Amino acid sequence: MIAIDGPAGSGKSTVSLKLAKKLNLTFLTTGAFYRGLAFLANKRSIPLDDEGALVRLTHDAGFSVVANSQGTRVLVDGQDVTSQINTEEVGKGASLVSALPTVRAALLESQRGFARGAGLVAEGRDCGTVVFPNAALKIFLTASLESRAHRRSSEYQMPNQETQKALEERDSRDSQRAAAPMAKASDAIEIDTSEMTIDEVVGKIAQIYSERRSKN
Repeated sequence: MIAIDGPAGSGKSTVSLKLAKKLNLTFLTTGAFYRGLAFLANKRSIPLDDEGALVRLTHDAGFSVVANSQGTRVLVDGQDVTSQINTEEVGKGASLVSALPTVRAALLESQRGFARGAGLVAEGRDCGTVVFPNAALKIFLTASLESRAHRRSSEYQMPNQETQKALEERDSRDSQRAAAPMAKASDAIEIDTSEMTIDEVVGKIAQIYSERRSKN
């Protein structure tokens, strides 16, 4: 079990997926649950501040998340909507949804269920602190705001200044929310990815993983 946390734009998703493929482990992005829920809420015309309705929506028969070494996919009403939820707009909705304590609690069991397999690389903002506190290896990826904004603006084709402002707001919401705020686990290894390539980060984590396994 490898838990990878960090702020938006630090490279968590890309690094975690490549690492999972390299090590042949299941890749789970916990953010997919919140993005999928925000997407479904919009489809069902449910306000993102209606906590009770959102909790009930977590049990909707049309909502499911599947994962393997090739990635995490979100299914809504029988259709794969993974590509549709990976937008800045859905991300903003996911940030609002993920701040609701009862919604996070309702999704926790489903997220932890993926740890029952042969191996897992899980990424998010509270994987090492809340979802998988007993993970054998915890990594906290970070990067300068400027570096993260550049990556996001390229990914979403947005002006850099606009992206930087959105990231600042996202960081504030994620770190100050009452339920499972984004934080580095006390036993996590921090890696600053500002000046590193994706392959360099993946290689560093894989090396740490290998060293840990050889000692055990």
